[in-house]
Amino acid sequence: MARLSPRSIAPISRPDDSPFIQPNHAIVMEFYEVVKTRRSIRSYKPTEIPQESMKRVLEAARIAPSGHNRQFWKFYVVEDPEKKKATAEACKGQMWIAEAPAVIVATGWKVPISRGGYMGDMTFTMDVSIAFTQLLLAARAEGLGTCWIGDFSNDAVKKALDIPVNEYVVAVSPIGYPDKGAFSENTKRKSLEEITEWI
Repeated sequence: MARLSPRSIAPISRPDDSPFIQPNHAIVMEFYEVVKTRRSIRSYKPTEIPQESMKRVLEAARIAPSGHNRQFWKFYVVEDPEKKKATAEACKGQMWIAEAPAVIVATGWKVPISRGGYMGDMTFTMDVSIAFTQLLLAARAEGLGTCWIGDFSNDAVKKALDIPVNEYVVAVSPIGYPDKGAFSENTKRKSLEEITEWI
């Protein structure tokens, strides 16, 4: 199958003023290459992230889909050294997180309506997770590394960053340029046959 080039991809048409999706912006990396080469990075260079790159990464999260387009989410970009350390401490003392030039903390809040099936008012966790996945893939396309952190104290992270009481921390990730050849690391995955069932 031929690989798609930026010129062969049709422009996206949607009622949005986002510069991220305009066809005059070059596609940094072919999509499936991004998906295949994303890795959890735990060692970072101190190199500062260009503001335009960070904006594109955050824009990928902003335009993500959410139930009923509620967008019950917020993304905190932590660059202050002391706040990064406090955030790392709140992630069960994983201090390597603070070595990255920035840490992104994604939060959401309960849905104030009786929808969402068995998840009820916690459906925001699905929405935030979708947006955070897009953010991580966009970071890879920019040559940036990330690592989705799930081992953290909600209360401790909120206290470290003075996050409002009604928000819940859903995901945390350092972000920055990987140290050494981190993207080349191979990780084993189950086969397609093991994880799919055609009915």
